[in-house]
Amino acid sequence: MSQKPNIALFGGEPLGVPALNKLKEAGIIPDLVVCSPDRPAGRGMKLVSPAVKIWAEENNIKTYQPTSLKDDSVKEALSSTEWDLFIVVAYNHILPSWLLNTPKKGCLNLHPSLLPALRGPSPIRTAILQNEPENIGVTVMLLDEKMDTGGIIEQEVHIPKTWPMSGPELDAILADMGGELLAEVVPVWLNDEVSPQEQNHDEATYTNKFLKGENELSINPFNLPSDEEAFNTLCKIYAWQGIGDTFFIHTGKRIKVKAADLTADGSLNIISVVPEGKKEMSFDSFLQSLT
Repeated sequence: MSQKPNIALFGGEPLGVPALNKLKEAGIIPDLVVCSPDRPAGRGMKLVSPAVKIWAEENNIKTYQPTSLKDDSVKEALSSTEWDLFIVVAYNHILPSWLLNTPKKGCLNLHPSLLPALRGPSPIRTAILQNEPENIGVTVMLLDEKMDTGGIIEQEVHIPKTWPMSGPELDAILADMGGELLAEVVPVWLNDEVSPQEQNHDEATYTNKFLKGENELSINPFNLPSDEEAFNTLCKIYAWQGIGDTFFIHTGKRIKVKAADLTADGSLNIISVVPEGKKEMSFDSFLQSLT
């Protein structure tokens, strides 16, 4: 493509900003960033902008924040420009068929798993929770009307140096890796130098949203698990870190687990916690407060 393509990026976290940074480094600057509306947050419930919107404003890029892609106003707004490509990165909304068909070169999606494994909304955290290091990586695919079923354009495998690892750590690794892969794929895709390959749908696995209440641990703080139970518990702790954290109930109060690892003999080692109504403290201090 000889002239600068018109690109819109539909983005959210945790992948959006790192992907935008990698695209910018490669000289691929979107003309528009589409993201969720500002949301009230914190004790004062002040409106807070999505991270991708802040990035866009810092880079003098227009933003668009529809509350729903089903509104007629969205079609009017996004049809006013002749788009070459849409890029979707953790946008968390299904694009309707008219939107998929709007850009000349279709819609590319960055998915943080090795499709067809771990389709759906929580691939990174599910890989940790279910102990699936073999399915860790990123996929750039062509979006279709179903969930993560489109043709694969390129994939990259990540082999963890240590396992399990925390959710935020793996988020960051795959966000950077995915951004770099996008930056490689976009130019060759725009120049028709690569074609999507159909997924093996028979091998597909699926993920679900992580729901409140599923992050409770069944543990006794004075008798922490060992061996396989300890490993599985640590996977759960790591999977929930940064998106709500795990907790256990002791004497009727909720104790949030902030940091943990395994001892040399494979037992669970809780490092720090936040007891209900208190500040973060070491697990040893928490135990001492119970005696």
